[in-house]
Amino acid sequence: MDGGRWRRVLSGIWRMLTVWAVSTLTMLALAGALPDFRLQSASGESATRIGVTAALGAGAFGLLSSLVWPLLVRALLLVPALVLGLLVFFLNGSLLLLALRISPFGQGEAAPETAVVVAAVMSAVASATGGALAVRDDDAYRRRLYRLADRRRRRSDGVPGPAGPGTVFLQLDGVGHDVLEAATEKGLMPTVAGWLGRSADETPRPRPTHRLTPWRTDWPSQTGASQLGILHGTNHDVPAFRWYEKDTREVMVCNRPSSAAELQRRAIDRTGDGGLLTVDGASRGNLFSGGAEQLALVLSIAARRGRRNRSRAGYFAYFSDPANAVRTAMSFAADVLREIGQSTRARFAEQRPRVKRGGLYPFIRAFATVVERDVVVAAVIGDMLAGRAAIYADLVAYDEVAHHSGPHSRDAAKILERLDRSLALIAQVAEHAPRAYRIVLLSDHGQSPGETFLGRFGLTLGDLVRAGCGLPVPRRAQRTHSGAEARAAVRAALRIPVEEGIEEHRPTRRSEPIVLASGNLGLVSFPDVPHRMSREEIDARHPALLSTLANHPGIGFVLVRSEEHGGVVLGAHGAEIPIEELSDELPGPLADFGPGTADAVRRTHGFPHTADIMVNSWYDPAEGEVLAFEEQIGSHGGLGGCQSRPFLMSPLALSEPVEEDEDLVGAEHVHRVLRRWLRESNGPQVPLDHESATLRGAGTRATGHDEPAPAHEQNPADA
Repeated sequence: MDGGRWRRVLSGIWRMLTVWAVSTLTMLALAGALPDFRLQSASGESATRIGVTAALGAGAFGLLSSLVWPLLVRALLLVPALVLGLLVFFLNGSLLLLALRISPFGQGEAAPETAVVVAAVMSAVASATGGALAVRDDDAYRRRLYRLADRRRRRSDGVPGPAGPGTVFLQLDGVGHDVLEAATEKGLMPTVAGWLGRSADETPRPRPTHRLTPWRTDWPSQTGASQLGILHGTNHDVPAFRWYEKDTREVMVCNRPSSAAELQRRAIDRTGDGGLLTVDGASRGNLFSGGAEQLALVLSIAARRGRRNRSRAGYFAYFSDPANAVRTAMSFAADVLREIGQSTRARFAEQRPRVKRGGLYPFIRAFATVVERDVVVAAVIGDMLAGRAAIYADLVAYDEVAHHSGPHSRDAAKILERLDRSLALIAQVAEHAPRAYRIVLLSDHGQSPGETFLGRFGLTLGDLVRAGCGLPVPRRAQRTHSGAEARAAVRAALRIPVEEGIEEHRPTRRSEPIVLASGNLGLVSFPDVPHRMSREEIDARHPALLSTLANHPGIGFVLVRSEEHGGVVLGAHGAEIPIEELSDELPGPLADFGPGTADAVRRTHGFPHTADIMVNSWYDPAEGEVLAFEEQIGSHGGLGGCQSRPFLMSPLALSEPVEEDEDLVGAEHVHRVLRRWLRESNGPQVPLDHESATLRGAGTRATGHDEPAPAHEQNPADA
């Protein structure tokens, strides 16, 4: 054994003994502070005997945690993820009681509820001590990565290594091009700034390794449409985040597992292949699989039961480590308290705009900012150490917080700092993976600030539509649920049916309209008419409706089918222009929304399931503000402002995304760029035959069978 290896072994032993000593002292302190926890008999013991009992108890607890915890987590893998996080404390308490029982002195005793507290404190202290030692030792973390990489290389002796570099696609959900630029300039994201060759202080600028390219979303600008297009090559017939389909009489919602599965199936049928990740790919934390075999927290398969649903298996890799489990549970609790404090401060400061952030929201936010982030990052690290060719992961923390705190708020800025630390960790792991990795950052959309339509005018879009139809308007407006991805992810993790109340979208009478909101995009459908109604038909039934909508100060424009012109865009003061005449030179009511708007509106107008009336909110180009039809002060889904301008950040080693005089427009265009980069990395994505593509896209092996991949082929994050 060479000198370097001896130093690593001795350093590891030293850290282990230090953690043991600190745990022993912690147990002694707790025994003195808690009346229901003691390490001596009723008649008393010598200090030496008490110390030995504490040392043996701490050592047994640590050993049991290391040996028993992975088995317990695997046995409890079917338990919902958040419930498992809460069980951490009770399981640790049980292990502590067992450790005290098997002590040769047999003197330790603790009440069950006290054992839970003692175990939690000891695990937290041990985790903090280990982390502090790693921080003090500059090479500790690097050595651990070497050990993991060496272990994998030894297992694969005689097996050829992966050919060519792999690619990691990291989606920062909801982070617009403007937000990323500002974050790098302010020093909030030093890792990203370094990749771009930027520095927020006077230090020398590093050499850039990446380029930053803005791109323009489709209409709608939301994760369902963008990610379906990016991963599967088409987002045809996705007119919003939620919409009503007259042929099935169902409301489709992008973050509902059954809807996500159906959208993925339609995309595979349309393109004829499984998606971006069909060749040795992994999909982590996404709405769709992208054709990957390795899946974790993928919503399109979350509705399945039994062995075919491997989406939740990604929790095992993280929660099998007791220190990680306790740390995440405590971080989860800390973030809940942080959100309560931030919302309370905003309320007392009377910040405007502001939305309600009570109820379950603090827990939903903590799931997105702590649990999902940690599990997804752990899964990505496992994929890289396994040498996967293509990895696509979605980090939703910023999008969730920005919806409720605002895209430029201090709360959202703190999330960007944490995301940057996750990126730095992934970049460090890339240095020790069995193959080189190219890290591509991108976002699916941005967010536009502004108060809600309800907050500005005291009524919802549904109320306005009912008034225009001559129907009674409720005295108290109902709140519209946020469409943020984290809400559905929490419900899927808890195994609560995610089929968000279809009944709430259904009118009391079939002749009444269904009004749905997707950010600042609204959809109005008349369920008793089997086809998409024309302007002429709507005017005949409700003569005041279209003019009421088009002339309202909170509405930017209205799109409706026309028997005479095919389609027409309506604006205030009687403005209207046929859809075929729209252009950047003749924008009509779309003038404030910028270049490319006419093409986006025309494309969505051609979808089979576009609503009878498409309503886009008012937009202030000077302030960049919109009016959300949902309870969000940072929104996306419609047109107007930064929501339609996400980013694509790629290594300089890859070819330019587009030519110098060309714009990157639409998620399908981004998909073609990413495919080209995979081919450049010697990872060709070969279109599959239809049957195999359907199976791969649904997350199963392309063998014509519905069985998951064998255990020896799975990533540890999926075990």
